[in-house]
Amino acid sequence: MKRSVLACFLTLMMLLGLTACGGAKTEEMLASGSATMDSWTEAEAPAAPADEVFDSSSGEGRTQRAKQGEKLIYTADLRMETTEFDRAAAAIEALTAECGGYFESSSVSSWGRGYRDASYTVRVPAERYGDFLTRAGELCHVLNKREYTDNVTEAYYDIDGRLKTQQTKLERLQELLSQAENMEDIITIESAISETEAQIESLSGQLRHYDALVDYSTVNISLQEVYKLSNVEEAPTTFGERLGEAFRNGWSSFTNGLENFAVALAYGWMWVLVLAVIVVVAVRALRRRRRAKKADDKPEKP
Repeated sequence: MKRSVLACFLTLMMLLGLTACGGAKTEEMLASGSATMDSWTEAEAPAAPADEVFDSSSGEGRTQRAKQGEKLIYTADLRMETTEFDRAAAAIEALTAECGGYFESSSVSSWGRGYRDASYTVRVPAERYGDFLTRAGELCHVLNKREYTDNVTEAYYDIDGRLKTQQTKLERLQELLSQAENMEDIITIESAISETEAQIESLSGQLRHYDALVDYSTVNISLQEVYKLSNVEEAPTTFGERLGEAFRNGWSSFTNGLENFAVALAYGWMWVLVLAVIVVVAVRALRRRRRAKKADDKPEKP
């Protein structure tokens, strides 16, 4: 009995160790029979589905691709500006709730300029990703939008196959443990069971992480409060329009520069006052020195 259990254990370790290196196959032991090479059969791990070509720009295309078994992670960066910050922030919050999403992170800051900046990381169900992105872009003036798609199908099913291999290994180890009679065999098998359970937990965690990213897409939103929206006019086409636009932009740039200079002076009025006092004191001291020098150079009367 001891030799049979030990032979089963050694055979199990050798075969499952080989399959762990490939990560694409799993072994299954037959329900009965001796623990020999003939009592094992190889089963293919779940294969990643073949890629299908769909229009990824539409929500329908994304849904069709998901139905084919692909594991796609959608991420978008959206940079916007608004003159009505409170209304825009409330609209983004309402849209997120309506689409069944949630805020993974949210922050608002003013940096002492009087205008606020907000940064949101929104997670929305993958099937509502396209709708959310379109409607969010209609809430404010969009400065920049970037989308990314990460196909993790191959990696996902590779991990899934390795997980099934480890689960099969654990089942056989538990069977061997129930048959073991020698203390040395029991200790060895229990150590292997502990390592296998750790592998199962790690692989399961990786699959859960992928599932979370696949099921809920990520949208990073940057919202800026501004006095006036930028780039809202149509680009000029004729020379006259371009020349007029240049004059308008030049004047606007000049007036904005004066405004910014005035605001800077307002913020630093204390430093301006100190500098003015220093200049006045220096000028008066210089005048006194000049008057004293002239008095010394003046010739004495006989």
